[in-house]
Amino acid sequence: MLRIDCPVCGIRDHSEFSYGEDASITYPELSNTDRQAWYEAVFLRDNPRGLHLERWHHVQGCRQWLIVARDTLTHDISSVTLAHPKAASQLKAPRKLTKGNAGKASSASKTAMSKNAANGVAS
Repeated sequence: MLRIDCPVCGIRDHSEFSYGEDASITYPELSNTDRQAWYEAVFLRDNPRGLHLERWHHVQGCRQWLIVARDTLTHDISSVTLAHPKAASQLKAPRKLTKGNAGKASSASKTAMSKNAANGVAS
């Protein structure tokens, strides 16, 4: 089972998230009218084996977009960060997942949970 350690909400089942896209893609500038460049960026994809960056949306949680570094062979997740630069700068540095902290909530998620509890919001 794939579990994602959201920097805001803590460790959650992947069913709370929606896969967004490959986070390593660089799209052309919006002003670029070259059809071939857009075709390659939108439709041509590699199917990497090993470490890969992905965008996931925490639909049933904090609704943040995340950048997840996941091994496509083993599905091991090595890091999760907030995709939005301002949101990411408000949290501490991204946590690396180890067996020791895989079941523990982050200090950011504990803070978010305590704020939600104070406001009567279930987490």
